[in-house]
Amino acid sequence: MSRYTGPVWKVSRRLGFSVLESGKELNRRAYAPGQHGQKRKKMTEYGLQLAEKQKVRNMYGLNEKQFHNTFVKASKMEGVTGYNFFCMLESRLDNITYRLGFATTRRQARQLVNHGHILLNGKKANIPSMQVKVGDVITVKESSRNLKVIKEALEAVVHVPGFVEVDPEKLEGKYLRLPERSELNQEINEQLIVEFYNR
Repeated sequence: MSRYTGPVWKVSRRLGFSVLESGKELNRRAYAPGQHGQKRKKMTEYGLQLAEKQKVRNMYGLNEKQFHNTFVKASKMEGVTGYNFFCMLESRLDNITYRLGFATTRRQARQLVNHGHILLNGKKANIPSMQVKVGDVITVKESSRNLKVIKEALEAVVHVPGFVEVDPEKLEGKYLRLPERSELNQEINEQLIVEFYNR
């Protein structure tokens, strides 16, 4: 199954969770889309686990196979599987580009990376799923510095997380450390995802 490119707001309403992490999707209609969207159904244990997995998968914009492969790698690492999994998702090049404020959404960050506007340690990097290591430097390519989307994104930045630092003048950022769990989305219960894959 390929990556979902349809309306994000509809997905957010179905899951009851802001996939864009802005909360705008649920402001007007905080119930599921469709004719029977306002009728609440009691969720089974499996349904809760699946919904949690879909929240994270849609938030980071991965397809099913990528998501599962990332989980398998995280489960083989030392430490807590759920936290390792989150760290791997946060360390993706498209996500770090988004966290630095070079893009307003992860989809936009993915496109910037795909189109070769982003450099990793001074070298061209056009694979969104590349794992960025602590200490790596992410820069906007010289010829892309006047892009309107990047300028608008930097102007719209409200908060830059503590695990990255950005220089808006040089259009350069650095991945300082692995994120702490408290710095990531608190609405997600990663234990349910671990249980889903360990069934």
